[in-house]
Parts: sequence; C-alpha cells; structure tokens
Amino acid sequence: MESGAIGPGMPSEAATEHLAELARAAPNGYHELLRAPTMSVGVYLLARGATDHQRPHAEDEVYFVIRGRSRFLHGRSDRGVEAGDVLFVPAREEHRFHAIEEELLLLVVFAPAESG
Repeated sequence: MESGAIGPGMPSEAATEHLAELARAAPNGYHELLRAPTMSVGVYLLARGATDHQRPHAEDEVYFVIRGRSRFLHGRSDRGVEAGDVLFVPAREEHRFHAIEEELLLLVVFAPAESG
C-alpha cells in the first residue's frame, strides 16, 4: 500500500457536508459521483464507531480522506488515517476501516470502474 497526505486545499465545509449528505442517503453509505469505463468516483461515509463491511474489489482503489479519523487495516498493515491522507489498495486485497473515532468521509476512486 502506498499512502501520502495532501495539504491545504480541502473542500469547503458546505461542499463537504453536501458530499456527506449524498453518502448518508445511500443505503450502504456509498454514493457514486462519476462513472466512465476506465474509472468511477464516489463518496463513502462511515459513522463514528461503525463497522466497515466492505470486501476486496476487482479494481484498484484510491481513498482520499476528506474528514474524520480512524484506523485502516490493509494486509498486515494497520495505521491511523485522518483528513488529507491518501491511500492506495491494489485490486483484490483485503482492507477495511476500523476504530472510527470521528465520522469518516472518503472520496473513493476505482480503476477501472467499480463492477459491483
């Protein structure tokens, strides 16, 4: 897994809350924003204390943490994540967020587009 952080330039609070509302309205906390054959982009929301039930995907995945704090388990690596962090997960690898301390709002990019 590769990871990093992005500094200032985070979305405004109004834009962030709008994205959170879109994800809250989705049955599984994930709302797709864009789809093309080579990629899809969405927002994923996990409430404080929630359990992340996702399974490995057939696509490579990038997460950008818009807001919140939690731990991220990927293979044998378990690390803290917070706003500004960027995470990469290759296709078919086990991963999940846990120990969610603050509502976690993530921008998620799948390549190619998520298959389900």
